[in-house]
Amino acid sequence: MEISPLRLGINIDHVATIRNARGIQNPDPVRAAHLAVKSGADGITAHLREDRRHISDDDIQRLTNEIDLPLNLEIAATDEMLAIALRHKPHAVCIVPEKRQELTTEGGLDAIGGHNHLKPIIDQLNANGSRVSLFIDPDKGQLDAARSMGAPVVELHTGKYCEVSGEERDAELERLAIAAAHASEIGLECHAGHGLAYDTVEAVAEIPNLVELNIGHFLIGEAIFVGLENAIKRMRDHMDRARTRIALPN
Repeated sequence: MEISPLRLGINIDHVATIRNARGIQNPDPVRAAHLAVKSGADGITAHLREDRRHISDDDIQRLTNEIDLPLNLEIAATDEMLAIALRHKPHAVCIVPEKRQELTTEGGLDAIGGHNHLKPIIDQLNANGSRVSLFIDPDKGQLDAARSMGAPVVELHTGKYCEVSGEERDAELERLAIAAAHASEIGLECHAGHGLAYDTVEAVAEIPNLVELNIGHFLIGEAIFVGLENAIKRMRDHMDRARTRIALPN
């Protein structure tokens, strides 16, 4: 199979988390998005949570107005968030599970059990011109459910892979690879993300059926020490190195 370059989406949520800790205007997540563009990002991801704990409505408006890269808006499957997504018409909308008490997204969306609730939302977003993605665990049943509802894209949750080690990590990596291959077989574009860092990204980037990785928290943390541009460029280097390995003939 032909190996395509791997796109990198930068999640800027946690620049806003730091800003909101003091209730002031800095650091500005939109400025971070501009730096990501300069550093070679292929897209910007922002999660507008119901409790507005980091990204705000004004941030989404400014990102829409100021950033030329595709905006991937992460939302919960609620009436409020659907209305916002329909109004802003971002390039992509990724539907994620959301619980008020969680520190971060804890797992994938239940596309099987949520079919009746999710299908009308997906239909409206598709009709409005946004590419719909479902953030799911690497499970064939979930992939099939996403396909049946008309979502053209899935994003595989890599959190468990990043949290475990040894044989458990190997098993999770195999699950991701099998899921990505199945996504390709049934006509879904396959992305991945959550918890990826320099020491975990290359093995995931070697999965040939993946098209895009979305990475945020680690890069914002690393930026404290080396700057955001350097952090993003190093992540891109890791991804490109992994992609080159699988593109070389045996």
